[in-house]
Amino acid sequence: MSQRYVSHLYCPKCAARYDTEDKHQLCTCGSPLLVAYDMERIALSFKPSMLRDREPSLWRYRELLPVIDPEHIVTLGEGLTPLLPMPSIGADMNIPGLMMKDEGLLPTGSFKARGAAVGISKAKELGVKELAMPTNGNAGAAWALYAARAKMKSTILMPVDAPLITRNECAVSGANLYLVNGLISDAGRIVADLVKAYELYDASTLKEPYRIEGKKTMGLEIAEQLNWQMPDVILYPTGGGVGLIGIHKALRELQTLGWVQGKLPRLVAVQAEGCAPIVKAWEKQEKASEFWPQSKTAAFGINVPKALGDFLVLEAIYETGGCAVAIPDEELLQEQQRVAELEGAFICPEGAATFAAARKLRNAGWIREHERVIALNTGAGVKYPDTVRVVVPVLEPEERITR
Repeated sequence: MSQRYVSHLYCPKCAARYDTEDKHQLCTCGSPLLVAYDMERIALSFKPSMLRDREPSLWRYRELLPVIDPEHIVTLGEGLTPLLPMPSIGADMNIPGLMMKDEGLLPTGSFKARGAAVGISKAKELGVKELAMPTNGNAGAAWALYAARAKMKSTILMPVDAPLITRNECAVSGANLYLVNGLISDAGRIVADLVKAYELYDASTLKEPYRIEGKKTMGLEIAEQLNWQMPDVILYPTGGGVGLIGIHKALRELQTLGWVQGKLPRLVAVQAEGCAPIVKAWEKQEKASEFWPQSKTAAFGINVPKALGDFLVLEAIYETGGCAVAIPDEELLQEQQRVAELEGAFICPEGAATFAAARKLRNAGWIREHERVIALNTGAGVKYPDTVRVVVPVLEPEERITR
């Protein structure tokens, strides 16, 4: 693994190049940076058959990841989450080929563990000692815990309304945790000042180039789990959009290697009606989104009024013939309960939004009956206990239940 397959960083807007051995945040033009690899060398030395004997973690794809020396890898066993058939909810929607990629089984309880594992590992390789970031909850929890494992300091700022468990994960890790009476965008402005004043490593979404490389392993796993066959549709809950950008990047890299054939799956950005800047931009066929004022949704993880990488999300949608869908809170919460009742899976509100979007697109005929459709569940439902309201009868010890 000490062989270097990573080539350089590049700007998708102005094509500037940067060395991966130095710390970099954004391009001088303000755009996020992406990681490029020596695909010719990888094609010669890395074959699908080699995966059979590798560890069941995202590090099985090490040639397509940016960490050069394995001694810098920081891991909690993340990756290779199940791709589950969902026959009952699929029958209910008339999508027999419906599947779920369940990221709720990862360390820290969400897909954010992928970005944290690779981002922290590369930060360690670059000599980072302390990082700072804003978060809606799960990302901060993941980065705080992985930073602790890497013996790295972290400062995390999250909205005061973020899920309590994510606050506790940050606190128990020893992070410097601050709550902000506002949105993630407000937390981001405070972090920007902090980073500048104290020269901290900015781990904000897409302000460091390596979180996306961890997220892209969702796409690599999906392809491997489908025996290198493309699905027809992938639905992704979209806030900052790093996961959707990463999946798109992964599948394009696999195309370049010749591991997959045919058209890329149609990518669907799923947002909540209370915060849908990507949907609004897609409906107008714009290249970037506008700030969404007074955003609010029960799917807290996708409450992002303006994503730094919005142009990359929209580009992925346009290139694959995908779309963007907004779901009302009441519908996604109903879908969360429906998935639990029909499949026994307690998924997060953001993941439930993808199922609600699949139902909506099937009813509209955009998803066809015999297509293979993957809904991404990005976290465990138990991390959002307040989204489920139940009334449970309380019995006295001498009482009996009658039916």
